[in-house]
Amino acid sequence: MATSVQASKVTLLLHECVPDLDQPIVDYIVGYLPDTGNSTDKKPTGLQQQGLSEEEVDESVEPTVRALLESAGGAQAKIDSVVRELRTILLEQLRDAAQRAGGNDKDKRGLVRLQQPVHMLSQQDMAQTSRLANVGRAVDLAAVKGRTVASQVDLDKLRKAEAKIKAKMEKRERRAAYEASKLLDQSQNMGEEELSILQVNPIMDYTLTKGQSKDIKVDQVDISFSGKRILTNTSLTLAHSRRYGVIGRNGIGKSTLLRAISRRELDIPTHISILHVEQEMVGDETTALRSVLKADIWREHLLREEQRLLTDIKALENTPKEESEGDSQEMDKEALGSQLQEVYTKLEEIESDKAESKAAAILSGLGFTQAQLSQPTKSFSGGWRMRLSLARALFCQPDLLLLDEPTNMLDIPAVVWLEHYLKQWPSTLVVVSHDREFLDEVATDIIHQHSEKLDYYRGNFSQFYATKEERRKNQLREYESQMQYRQHLQAFIDRWRYNANRAAQAQSKIKILEKLPALEAPLDEAVVTFRFPDPDQLGPPILQMDEVSFGYQPDKPILSHVNLDMQMNSRIAVVGPNGAGKTTMLKLLIQKLEPQHGLVHRHGRLRIAYFTQHHVDQLDMNLSPVAYLAKAFPGKGEEEYRRHLGAFGITGMVGLQTIRTLSGGQKSRVSFACLAIQHPHILVLDEPTNHLDMDSIDALTNALREFGGGVVLVSHDERFIDAVANELWVCQDGTLSKFRGEGIKEYKNIICPPDSVML
Repeated sequence: MATSVQASKVTLLLHECVPDLDQPIVDYIVGYLPDTGNSTDKKPTGLQQQGLSEEEVDESVEPTVRALLESAGGAQAKIDSVVRELRTILLEQLRDAAQRAGGNDKDKRGLVRLQQPVHMLSQQDMAQTSRLANVGRAVDLAAVKGRTVASQVDLDKLRKAEAKIKAKMEKRERRAAYEASKLLDQSQNMGEEELSILQVNPIMDYTLTKGQSKDIKVDQVDISFSGKRILTNTSLTLAHSRRYGVIGRNGIGKSTLLRAISRRELDIPTHISILHVEQEMVGDETTALRSVLKADIWREHLLREEQRLLTDIKALENTPKEESEGDSQEMDKEALGSQLQEVYTKLEEIESDKAESKAAAILSGLGFTQAQLSQPTKSFSGGWRMRLSLARALFCQPDLLLLDEPTNMLDIPAVVWLEHYLKQWPSTLVVVSHDREFLDEVATDIIHQHSEKLDYYRGNFSQFYATKEERRKNQLREYESQMQYRQHLQAFIDRWRYNANRAAQAQSKIKILEKLPALEAPLDEAVVTFRFPDPDQLGPPILQMDEVSFGYQPDKPILSHVNLDMQMNSRIAVVGPNGAGKTTMLKLLIQKLEPQHGLVHRHGRLRIAYFTQHHVDQLDMNLSPVAYLAKAFPGKGEEEYRRHLGAFGITGMVGLQTIRTLSGGQKSRVSFACLAIQHPHILVLDEPTNHLDMDSIDALTNALREFGGGVVLVSHDERFIDAVANELWVCQDGTLSKFRGEGIKEYKNIICPPDSVML
């Protein structure tokens, strides 16, 4: 072995290079150091025993150590430092060994090979004899008996440990290959959004991967978040060109799963491109249309190459030809022309000339007007920038598109357009959504996330809903049948196991019982219930808008001559395109805005509770739900705060967690508890279903139908509107008018007929 100083020095360098380097790798590398004893008759060890020369150190040891550290994720500069230090120590030891050997060693390299093999069995016998001679000391029976004593090692555990280490090393190698594949020059003029795409998808030209399989199969998936287990030993299976809808309870970890996929925390091949629409893009001076075009990094790279080559060719043409350099210039020009032709071929392959019209069509489908296409992205609100993020992902058309609640920021026409667009999506789609109608239109498969696992169902949401219940019944029947069989076997065993005539049969039953697969009873998911307390009754008129007009700019009215009469039993849904004034109308009702013309009449004792689509963002993320209610509505006991939270499914320890750690749906439930504690006569709700899971939407639907006060809501959820509202009002072109048709389905077909959607 090496001296402790040398070994410590190399070990320190290794941990500086890779702080979490596994100890077996450290021991392996340090083990390269030869023994440094001063005795000239000491037998050679380490590299001396192998008989390596300086050249062989450079050719064998150095590449091995370098490969190990690179696979562990070490920085190149630090790897170089470790390799240099290790090489210096090795060569010093080899030279010392040569000097000690002197003239007795005929090998000029100064190294000695073993003259004969070492017989380990004889060495073991000698060691056993030596130990037996130590009378009075503890004797190693395993060593005394030799091979007659069974190994004390748990072979199953050993195999599992070896498999785990092997899998870990393979993952590190793949990670190293992934990092090494980032060979792009990122110094080019790229924005933050483009660089973030490159970090996830290091291959710029994904057209080169067309022949490779785009199916995804990842086994033994384990995901945790904030100390909570999300998935345990489950499988992620995604077939290319299928469209998967992910459903599950609030807080189950659906968004966490998408983030793990998009960040390649799971072992997904790098030749599969991934885009995740999770948050709004950062606004700047770039126009909306240009921001979408820039998302296609490969096309942008080719266009830059085209301009560079054209500039170089023009410069050559304008350079005076010297007689001696004329042929060289022609050759340079020919080479540049060949490169330019190659760029043109690649641009033609990706249909670059159609890119602008394609981007404009996507933006138009998502609700952008022609004028908005040329507006800078920083001028758009968060909701519109979220649409831009969605447009960029649709335009890039990755191999795997991940969407998290894509309909939250869309109005009904945009939702319909997106449904039709995604139904023709050519690659793999994974979408988390609470909108049943949307999933029925888009999904070809459903992934049900529950109990730390993923269950897969063929078909859309309606088919899943029917299949799920049938599957649960079959699982329950199988479980109950096995339990009865187990009880029958156990009863026979208990009765006859000590009977000489039946003992053999009892032993046979025991073996059958042991081999039965362990089945678990299907869990019944807890029923979610919401409840708003009924208010005291008020006599009419309750709330009226009389010829109300409003505009943020005096010469540009958003609403004109609006008339509305609300009663305690009113159930009104307001629909219309984004930007038409729906939210403005709600703010006029609750006195957040004052009309420029007309009057808003309110009952003197009227209490209104308002839920905004941005309500979740206004919560204090550092407080628990109980503490937040106590701060916002002081003067009540903790039990009352817990009771209001419990009415919306925030129970137990969830009420004591910081709001930051809650899912989007759980945060929405806290907001609903804030509404309920006010005992309102009228609930004004702006996109209340955003972030809620399907069971919570059903619970909210039932709570609103049973609520004793009035409800006015804005929503894009067709099923929710149909279940809650008995009046539909359309906000469009500065007016608010009652829809005279048969409900939301008829309105949807009028504004966006299925055959009118152009992709």
